[in-house]
Amino acid sequence: MDIKSKLRHVMNFPTEGIDFIDITTVLQDAQALRESLDGMKKKIEEIGEFDLIVGPESRGFIFGAPLAYITGKGFVPIRKKGKLPYKTVSIEYQLEYGTDTLEIHEDAIKPGQKVIIVDDLLATGGTSQSNIKLVEMLGGQVAGLVYLVELTFLNGREKLKGFKVDSIVQF
Repeated sequence: MDIKSKLRHVMNFPTEGIDFIDITTVLQDAQALRESLDGMKKKIEEIGEFDLIVGPESRGFIFGAPLAYITGKGFVPIRKKGKLPYKTVSIEYQLEYGTDTLEIHEDAIKPGQKVIIVDDLLATGGTSQSNIKLVEMLGGQVAGLVYLVELTFLNGREKLKGFKVDSIVQF
């Protein structure tokens, strides 16, 4: 199946000039969702040994949690500030028009644990850099990053040099 053809393009969302890649069309198609998860699972298996899957809010949850289940590993969420109930560590990062803060529970990853970060889309790599820093602040090691979609023209991989990065669909 051509997963790329199942993705919907929404022009000028959320702002003028943006071609938003909508994954909901893949999520609602049972076969496309299955093939997406199977493809991501294969990329994860190619990375090798790991202990946990980390998924950033919110679409990282959609793919990360089922992949954790499929691979028999635990799942760790990264959330926006104020959304996690226990003690957290946080990082502020730059957005196109300001800053935001991401958090992870302070006991979510033990020192030395290897994690794979899973998300729906790699664009500029800024959010992924922040996710990596949170994992490393807890003493974890990022074994790799796996995405459903990669916008290659935004050069997000450049910010992730030194890490294994894989994606299923590239634009």
